Amino acid sequence: VEILKEYNVYGVGIIQQINALRALDKLDMADEAMRRGLAYGQVKMFAANGHFLGKAGAPPMGKFPSNNGISRRILHDVMYEKAQELNIPYRMGLTVDTINNREDGVDVTFTDGTTGSYDILVAADGIRSKVRSMVFGEMSPRFLGVSVWRYPFPMHEDLDTGQMYYGRRSKIGFIPMSADSMYMFMVSFEGDDNPKIKREELVPIMRDYLTEFPVKIAQDAKEQLTDPDLVNYRPIDGLHMADPWYKNRVIVIGDGAHATAPQLGSGAALAIEDAVVLVEELQNGTTISDSFEAFMKRRYDRCMMVVNGSETLAEWERLGFKGLPLPEGANHGQLIGSVLGGLMAPF
Repeated sequence: VEILKEYNVYGVGIIQQINALRALDKLDMADEAMRRGLAYGQVKMFAANGHFLGKAGAPPMGKFPSNNGISRRILHDVMYEKAQELNIPYRMGLTVDTINNREDGVDVTFTDGTTGSYDILVAADGIRSKVRSMVFGEMSPRFLGVSVWRYPFPMHEDLDTGQMYYGRRSKIGFIPMSADSMYMFMVSFEGDDNPKIKREELVPIMRDYLTEFPVKIAQDAKEQLTDPDLVNYRPIDGLHMADPWYKNRVIVIGDGAHATAPQLGSGAALAIEDAVVLVEELQNGTTISDSFEAFMKRRYDRCMMVVNGSETLAEWERLGFKGLPLPEGANHGQLIGSVLGGLMAPF
């Protein structure tokens, strides 16, 4: 069941690293995602003035590139078409109203008044998961002190792979989505109290940040950045559940269990991995509880590696944007390399 009455995908573009593509490949969707997106290599990192600092990310592995850039809407289309092909039944415009979570099954009343009894209930309903609150109690997301902005552009002639630029007030990046499109992301500090930004202020604020980056790709983006309706602005929140993410026959996966900052670009990938691993363990286990426990053994440490690394990077960026000193030994490149290297391990 899906709470939206119709699918209207939120967001601009998405970075698919090798682990995301491997997970999609198990669902027979990686080839189509790569065909409709654009493969690119390791991400180049620069100072604000264009001075090259190094590369981040894994080298290509087998048929998988270092990264695949794709529009979120196009990725959704790929997954939607596969669901249609498999005749997967789903219902739109409703969610759960009550849950009776028994040791041997789950009884559910939906918001349209219908009911059902099921072997398991998988909650994949996001950082503010209703199911999680009903089964585990209220858990509030925590503002991590920085915000992310995104905006789509035509492909720029200088973009040969993903690129990131580190400034004193913000960090920007350019990511390919197709042969003729890309998007820019920007991370900034807007205030410890997570202030609201009015629609009419979105474009002027983004353009002001871009004045710090004299490189051509950033200045061309500044001139093309005109439509507030294309600005995707979101304060970054985090939340993670303690182990286990299940109780009786209800299990929480994806952002409902381990919402992560996008600093390592792995939130969606972890959610897809969750789904793949959960199915594998349900197929392999002798009981539901054994399957859920095996799932946790494969997922908890891996997901927390990304959550903790991403939140650390967000905190370092917040301190830097405020002009405050970083903790002794803070090394962005080393931390990024360590986590992305860990993601290349089997899941």
